[in-house]
Amino acid sequence: MLILINVFRDSILITGLVMVMLLLIEFIHIYSQGRSFVWLQHRPFSQITIAALLGLVPGCIGGFAAVSLYTHGILSLGALVAMMVSTMGDEAFVLFVSAPKTGLFLALLFLLFALLLGWITDKWIVKNRKMLSIDQHYTLHHEEGCVHGAHTALWGKWRENLRQIDSKRALLLIGLLLFIVAMGLGGLEHDTHIHEGEVLSSNEPTSDALHIFGERWLNLFFTLLSIISLFLSIKASNHFVSEHLWGHIIKKHLLKIFFWTFGALLSITIVLQFLHFEQWIVQNGYIVLLFAALIGLIPESGPHLIFIALYASGVAPFSVLFTNFFIQEGHTALPLLAENKRAFFQTKVIKLLAGVALGSLLYFLGI
Repeated sequence: MLILINVFRDSILITGLVMVMLLLIEFIHIYSQGRSFVWLQHRPFSQITIAALLGLVPGCIGGFAAVSLYTHGILSLGALVAMMVSTMGDEAFVLFVSAPKTGLFLALLFLLFALLLGWITDKWIVKNRKMLSIDQHYTLHHEEGCVHGAHTALWGKWRENLRQIDSKRALLLIGLLLFIVAMGLGGLEHDTHIHEGEVLSSNEPTSDALHIFGERWLNLFFTLLSIISLFLSIKASNHFVSEHLWGHIIKKHLLKIFFWTFGALLSITIVLQFLHFEQWIVQNGYIVLLFAALIGLIPESGPHLIFIALYASGVAPFSVLFTNFFIQEGHTALPLLAENKRAFFQTKVIKLLAGVALGSLLYFLGI
């Protein structure tokens, strides 16, 4: 029952964050009459840079935003790879607390490799790359004034909207309100902090300044974004709520993302209950690095914490930590698995090959 509760909580958190991102992107797109993301069409390296910077945000929220942009044709596969290389998932919180210098060094290193690998992916790996096109999820309805009158299509009178509220707007507002309350009160926070005591044996000094990157602060920030989404959903016109928010976002994405996320998290959690690999890792040499790479393929936050503990205690070299963190991305890839399975496996294979090659080089150099 505890496993089910934890998996359900994390699934709600991931789905809610992705949906808030999609809602805000839809608002921006319609308000700008489709011009908000056009500037990225002929700037592939700008896409890669933006995605890599989103990945650097501790936790999975920046990655969720990049996945949302990719699944709607705004970012290239190379940009998606760049984000997944630069992100360190929820493990970044623990790493920044237990070994801040190592964490900052890895963040800088991953940013450089993210830009390089993203460029290589778009330039050489993805053949016959088509120009960016915003897909049908961001449709502008000419007959309803989306193109010729964004203000009319987007905004309504909030008092009238609430007095004459329909079922779609009511469900949307209730869902957002419940998500805001749960986020604001900390009911959806991960249990990652429980493991911090296991890795705080590092001699590297910690910094209070890094606490601003803590999960609590980021959750409060995205609670604010959710409040903005709630306000915009109250003010939005009936057409915008019905056709854009409900038809383009809720109906097409909500259940698919939630059930795929829940199923993947439940399967991974059950399997990990029966794996006790800590002692095995300590007793094996280069195999540890290969094992760290395989564990990095798991789209989950938690299993990778063991490599922080091993590195902080001096048991495992930097190359093992590097390999695992290069390949893993926490929960970030779960929405991608739900939306685009081909892209999920493509990015995983690219990261696995690059991560093992770079990690092996560091290992044989004695790092």
